Amino acid sequence: MSRRRSPQRQIVYQIRVQGELGATWADWFNGLTVTQEGGNPPLTTLTGPVADQAALRGIVNKLWDLNLTLLSVAAVETSDAGNPEEGGR
Repeated sequence: MSRRRSPQRQIVYQIRVQGELGATWADWFNGLTVTQEGGNPPLTTLTGPVADQAALRGIVNKLWDLNLTLLSVAAVETSDAGNPEEGGR
């Protein structure tokens, strides 16, 4: 008996850190958009879809490895992956 899988829900996260990361870091963070906010101290925002909680933890661990201070993690949008009517990819 085969089971039909429901579409995977992707959550778009916005992760803010204290410190500077350039756009060249996007690949290391699984294609998240990296945006500098300037200021003193400088702030960086990473935004984009994250597959699941394990992937989110991997991103947070990478920020820890770079010794960046995590300011916030917020889910800003949820979509159904593979369903264009729901905004998924």
